[in-house]
Amino acid sequence: MAAVQNSSTHPEDNLVQKGIKEGIFAGVIAFGLFLLYIGVVTEQNIHNELVYRFRWFALAVFVIIAAVGRFLVVTVGQPWLAARKADAKNKVADSGESALKKALPKLALVFLLAYPMLAVGLAGPQGSLKYVDNFGIQILIYVMLGWGLNIVVGLAGLLDLGYVAFYAVGAYSYALLSTYFGLSFWVLLPLSGILAAFWGMILGFPVLRLRGDYLAIVTLAFGEIIRLVLINWSDVTKGTFGISSIPKATLFGIKFDASKDGFAALMGLAPSSAYYKIFLFYLILALCLLTAYVTIRLRRMPIGRAWEALREDEIACRALGINTVTTKLTAFAIGAMFGGFAGSFFAARQGFVSPDSFIFMESAIILAIVVLGGMGSLGGIAVAALVMIGGTELLREMEFLKVIFGPDFTPELYRMLLFGAAMVLVMLFKPRGFVGSREPTAFLRERKAVSGSFTKEGHG
Repeated sequence: MAAVQNSSTHPEDNLVQKGIKEGIFAGVIAFGLFLLYIGVVTEQNIHNELVYRFRWFALAVFVIIAAVGRFLVVTVGQPWLAARKADAKNKVADSGESALKKALPKLALVFLLAYPMLAVGLAGPQGSLKYVDNFGIQILIYVMLGWGLNIVVGLAGLLDLGYVAFYAVGAYSYALLSTYFGLSFWVLLPLSGILAAFWGMILGFPVLRLRGDYLAIVTLAFGEIIRLVLINWSDVTKGTFGISSIPKATLFGIKFDASKDGFAALMGLAPSSAYYKIFLFYLILALCLLTAYVTIRLRRMPIGRAWEALREDEIACRALGINTVTTKLTAFAIGAMFGGFAGSFFAARQGFVSPDSFIFMESAIILAIVVLGGMGSLGGIAVAALVMIGGTELLREMEFLKVIFGPDFTPELYRMLLFGAAMVLVMLFKPRGFVGSREPTAFLRERKAVSGSFTKEGHG
């Protein structure tokens, strides 16, 4: 009996021992990685000398988090994932969707429509600025950019590392034409999208025969060329100084200012900048809904199915008689158009644009949102934008971390570190993105979701 009991408890003991060993190993690695980044801080003394001091407590916190986290992953996370995979194999796939899953998009839309009012009710007009602007408008801009890039990367399978170039074209189109020619926002919004689509076609022609890594390098170069042009063409773009005093968007000609003809005066409200931010929130929400609607409709049309065929196998796509030239050009043009819309909105929101806002890191963040959310999945991309952009904005509110790491600790400086860690974790546990399943555009008698297990990693 004792032998039977020992043999029955042996796997758990081995699991705990393995967790302890890997936890210690992870702690040692974390100590080596964070010793110089977290454990040592340099300061300048009164003699203008650079001195350093150690922050052992902050270093110990990071080491303990790494060790305990690895122990929990080995002893709890991995067995749970293995049991879940075993249950999924033995379970018959259920084609029906729950009522909550069907109603989730509608509930999210209702919440978004009520979000500015809730922010104003809870924090007041001025207090709501932070929540409406930083947590509302900022996230929705990246949702729109992610959905625009999703057409190129997720549906057509064309790896684009220079998508921020179309974002910049839209922003500078609005900034220059509104500043020098006095055109209104509502005229320049579609015009910026058309100009960005034109540049998307210009990019599309040289890369018609390129695929994979070669396509990525060319699109990356295109994004850098646009940024360098914006920097060096100083007679038009004002170079690194940027363009300031960009006119704001109006509501049927009504300006959001403190004048007697302004929005607040006409509505009998106290002057506040919160009304303009709320207007911008609903405007970017409408642009996001337009992007989603056009994407869904196009995906069900022949051009959308041609994109998906191109993504799966370009040779088979040509064998079926699909014109890959027009298929690629339409993907680049339509994706760029939505980037131009977002850029025009960005310029109207900021009132200032400069080349520093359109660096390669922006393209990398947008592409990461598309990949982490699940290529081809609008809902997954929205969730990824909420987590990644909203999470980095939350770091600015975590002032309590200064109690642990010292008064000189600035949480937002570590946003890219946490961003990279989140990407690694998502790719480990959800390699096909937050939403790995998708609905096919063509189906026989019944629409069934395609499981992520039938989709290659990195594909929609």
